[in-house]
Amino acid sequence: MKYLITIVGPTAIGKTALSIDLANHYNCEIVSCDSRQFFKEMTIGTAVPSPKELAAATHHFIQNKSIFDNYTVGDFEKEALSKIEELFLNNDYVVLVGGSGLYVDAILKGFDEFPAIDPYIRENVNSQYEKLGIEYLQQQLETLDPDYFKAITSENPQTLQNPQRMMRFVEVCIGSGKPYSSFLNQKKNNRNFTPIIIGLEAERSIIYDRINQRVDIMINEGLLAEAEKLYPNKELNALQTVGYRELFSYFDGEFTLPFAIEEIKKNTRRFSKRQLTWFKRKENTKWFDYLTNRTEIIKHIENQSE
Repeated sequence: MKYLITIVGPTAIGKTALSIDLANHYNCEIVSCDSRQFFKEMTIGTAVPSPKELAAATHHFIQNKSIFDNYTVGDFEKEALSKIEELFLNNDYVVLVGGSGLYVDAILKGFDEFPAIDPYIRENVNSQYEKLGIEYLQQQLETLDPDYFKAITSENPQTLQNPQRMMRFVEVCIGSGKPYSSFLNQKKNNRNFTPIIIGLEAERSIIYDRINQRVDIMINEGLLAEAEKLYPNKELNALQTVGYRELFSYFDGEFTLPFAIEEIKKNTRRFSKRQLTWFKRKENTKWFDYLTNRTEIIKHIENQSE
């Protein structure tokens, strides 16, 4: 039997440290599924593991892409599953770690199959978006699939601002005559491993303190210079990310620097809340306080893999 030890939880909770400890304990390797740590141009603002941490265990999917690459969650699913299968040839355990819920789900259960859509419909939806803006897509989805619109609004609101994903939702609704959500969770994707899902959590005040401290550290380590270097490409999808967007607004003269830093902290706190909401829905997750002794977590893994 092969086991994918999957570590989830909000940002700044200590997932990286735990993943390294478990990889060393099981003499196995780490697959990262943090959707912003893929990009080699984004180091400080995405809290990429330090050189010391990267040297402590073998990591995959860390800074292996460029912000100029068109890299989708579907691409990641194919590449990561192939790598995991390769790693299982030499070990019964692999560690999967990251705070990007959609990417975790891609590995654990895959995506659903949708009907082919008439290119004319796709072209028309795109044309309407270009004329009327993102509000058109939001209104269409709310009308055509109100349940899914409500779920996104409460659990993953940044998706409402993503034109590519919103156009996809709308074109499926129009092209099929059915709600987009009716195609979800239909197909069972077989996996050749058993996931053991570990969640790290803490009191909200502790999470928020850790986030605030991390942002201060990022600023001290040179996040401002990193963001300034990326500023000419600020429209790229990869850069629509907390920690960079706020500094781009500072460069645009919309924010003062102190205000931009406070906005980074505030938006990261909001993001961590959404992460917890996403991961708390996941069945079969064993939650541990972030200070839990490693031996207790290992004991749980051993019990699950007997």
